[in-house]
Amino acid sequence: MTQKRTNLLLWIVVGGGAFLFFILVLLGLVVYFADGGSRSLSLSDGKVALLKLEGVISDSREFLDDLKDYGNRSGVRAVVIRVDSPGGGVAASQEIYDGIKRFRSESGKKVVVSMASVAASGGYYIACAADRIYANPGSITGSIGVIAEWYNYGDLLRWAKMQDVVIKTGAFKDAGSPTRPLTEEERAYFQALIDTMYGQFVSAVASGRGMKEEDVRKLADGRVYAGEQAKEDGLVDELGGLEDAIAAAAEMGGVSGKPGIVEPVKKSFSILDLLFGDSSSALSLNRDRSGSHIRFEYLWR
Repeated sequence: MTQKRTNLLLWIVVGGGAFLFFILVLLGLVVYFADGGSRSLSLSDGKVALLKLEGVISDSREFLDDLKDYGNRSGVRAVVIRVDSPGGGVAASQEIYDGIKRFRSESGKKVVVSMASVAASGGYYIACAADRIYANPGSITGSIGVIAEWYNYGDLLRWAKMQDVVIKTGAFKDAGSPTRPLTEEERAYFQALIDTMYGQFVSAVASGRGMKEEDVRKLADGRVYAGEQAKEDGLVDELGGLEDAIAAAAEMGGVSGKPGIVEPVKKSFSILDLLFGDSSSALSLNRDRSGSHIRFEYLWR
């Protein structure tokens, strides 16, 4: 009888321990996925979300989806955007800029930008939507301006004795054709478009930095600045790295102590995406790489 009771007690202890372990693992998974699968499993209610904006900016959808997600999380008190980008498409940069402004207004949460090696042109445009901008002394930023470029292979066609045949409905329908030089009228037409986009850039910087447009235009001739010079000119707020930006965001968000850091789950790509999903972004099929079409960009070259 004593042996049976001992065995029973042993099974109860082992079973209870296993059950408790299962509950703890389950709780951890719940917290993990409730937090978006982020790297932080902290149960504290004071987190800073870290979003990375890297490379040439060609699309805004994924970034804005992640930003919106953090706006809905009560545990996330502030967001740090780590920018390492030379800029990119005009529309994509403007969409992200507007999305950050909307996020701040609707969520009431603070946004801090941390500049990595490069945050130029469209990358700087986006930074101007934040509450505060941090740059390293050697970060490359600025490049406030617009560029449009494409290849012209008309001479190659003529060398190959080929002709480009165009039937159009208006004088400017094939403006920017890669098979012939621009006319003076077309050059003036494109310059007017670029000037409009340039004015939008200057206006965004003036609004975000609390500067007069005429003062921004003095700095907005396309040149880049090191972070140290950018601070002197009022283009950034503070000199410091990522940890400084995170600490500032935590303080601005009312987080006491060291904050938990959450990041979006990196999206994986599998053969199933080719068969059933949208694989264009993974295979970079959605970008024109031919160079034959004119592109208007906030991009540092």
